[in-house]
Amino acid sequence: MDLDGIKTLSFDCYGTLIDWETGLLKVLGPWLKKNNKNPPDEQVLEIFGELEFEVEEASPDALYPEILEKVHQALGEHFNIPSTPSEQKAFGASVKEWPAFPDSAEALQYLQQYFKLVILSNVDGASFAHSAKKLGVTFDAIYTAQDIGSYKPDHENFHYLLRHLKEDFETRPDQLLHVAQSLFHDHEPAKKMNLHTCWIDRRASKKGAGATVTLYGPIDYDFRFESMADFVKDHKKHLSYINLEKRFKHSENVD
Repeated sequence: MDLDGIKTLSFDCYGTLIDWETGLLKVLGPWLKKNNKNPPDEQVLEIFGELEFEVEEASPDALYPEILEKVHQALGEHFNIPSTPSEQKAFGASVKEWPAFPDSAEALQYLQQYFKLVILSNVDGASFAHSAKKLGVTFDAIYTAQDIGSYKPDHENFHYLLRHLKEDFETRPDQLLHVAQSLFHDHEPAKKMNLHTCWIDRRASKKGAGATVTLYGPIDYDFRFESMADFVKDHKKHLSYINLEKRFKHSENVD
């Protein structure tokens, strides 16, 4: 993986660094079971992804906890079971409980030695603050849907990212690599804007798109890894190759 010329890595957080599907199912599973519903986890995630996008598109100014509350209500209607105000509130507040993937913090700590690290996330600042504590680094910038006033895959989120990277860090679009799991929320809009992207395919061993809207047809990206650990491993391999090449050239010059 040749990242020569890349100065900044922007990350989607949920699905890439934070295991939101585990977090979602931890809340939704017991609620469904309590109401005598036992759909497969993948079905629950698929329906969630469709409803979440519908709610975000209809309410782009709503904070993410409010989005989750409305999605919970819509899930209740879909499964024909009660969705009480207290259950909606609990679901809306559940982001703080979502776990980080085991490799996220260590990978970010390594990458911060070489790049500026930026978050571009479909949540609000307060929700992300809880997740940030689990990621082990201080990000150089955090841009949320709350700041932007829209939710990915809206292109405005990426325009906002590029404007602020230019203003804050003098980073050009060609010096940015966007790292994300969601093809729908991130890779499709990013590639339409000619950005470099890296797909962290956390769902490589599973079928379907999980908690995101399914896209049909090929989606372009520059790199693909199944984990952040694999991303780091490949970067280390590239650096080792560069160092070996430098030593070889140095020995030639000495001779």
